[in-house]
Amino acid sequence: MHGMTSSPNRALAAVFGAVYLLVGLVGFAITPGVGFAATEGKDLIVFEVNPLHNIVHVAIGLALVLASRTVRSARAVNTTIGAVYLLVGVVGLFLIGSSANIIALNGADNVLHLASAVLLLAVGLAADREYDPERLPA
Repeated sequence: MHGMTSSPNRALAAVFGAVYLLVGLVGFAITPGVGFAATEGKDLIVFEVNPLHNIVHVAIGLALVLASRTVRSARAVNTTIGAVYLLVGVVGLFLIGSSANIIALNGADNVLHLASAVLLLAVGLAADREYDPERLPA
């Protein structure tokens, strides 16, 4: 059996999932009075959030935590969310200060999204490649 500690994908999905879930929940505590999709939110440390951004963090956190249950799902979700974060990180560079910035991105958010993308994609694409559920004993 591929345990959590022997699978980089499962471990990363569990840790990132817990962090993003926590950030999303804490974000709700600091964003009362902020418009749902306001282009400027409240600072959570150095990251700007609004209620829609919080929902995105909660959803991503839940997806990662749930995916951490198996190697196959962790690899797939890490890679998928990594690709989405890569896109959000790049597009986010052009959204700051615009009316299209519906999740209140700032420069720190973009750096975090790009760093998360690199790590999620690297682990999702490179780790646990030897894992083949078809070859495991029943």
